[in-house]
Amino acid sequence: MKKFSSKKLSILKQYLNSFHIQKEKNKKLIIILGTLGDFDSIEYIKNIVNMLSVIESANISLNVIGIGSSASKNKFCSYTSLPHEYLTVTEEPYLHTKLELCPGVTISKLSWLNFILMCAGVNSPGTIKEVVRGYLGDRNAPQVFKKDEKINLGYITNIPSSIFNYAGGSGYQRPLEMATFRLKNMIEVLSNWGKYIPNADYLTYRGGTFLLNENDDLLYCYLPLSILGYSETMSKPLNFLEKWI
Repeated sequence: MKKFSSKKLSILKQYLNSFHIQKEKNKKLIIILGTLGDFDSIEYIKNIVNMLSVIESANISLNVIGIGSSASKNKFCSYTSLPHEYLTVTEEPYLHTKLELCPGVTISKLSWLNFILMCAGVNSPGTIKEVVRGYLGDRNAPQVFKKDEKINLGYITNIPSSIFNYAGGSGYQRPLEMATFRLKNMIEVLSNWGKYIPNADYLTYRGGTFLLNENDDLLYCYLPLSILGYSETMSKPLNFLEKWI
């Protein structure tokens, strides 16, 4: 667990006071995203949604905070299937700044150029390795698409997920499968850029994951520094929760 000062934890708690956290829940999972159109934001939350019933059954309240607008929130929740009540949006990275979360590359005054540099691995440790994993597959990671799922990639629709069986069977992350999943998400964002990212100035901002107990003591904290690095264990992004669910 990366060091997170008591002062920063206090700031996080104060921010959460504005949320209507369910009092009957024992623990609190707080996920701070970058922009809602960020690759990591969509991928991370889709993983969370897949585990949402398990998280709720473990009496863990979920609070997701992302940079965007009300239109961003509607589009994001519609695409990821995250219930609206779990997501709070902020137009500026006020909390990110207060908690000193990673702002990403700031080499250029152009945020989109900084973002591209990070995608290329500049000051973004692990990004290239994760991109390669998406293409080559990962036998330690679960299968990405459901057995009978139809995949839509822009104008190319109804691609059967069984096509990945030819690349190596089933039951694990097959070659090209994660890369295709990420391409699907990228097409979604680029096709709705203005809604997902109303202000491109914050493209490079990273977020953080925090788990608090019933007394608001910090149980777990992870502060990513790179694109496609939202978890310490990208093969199984929610591995950190296993101890508490």
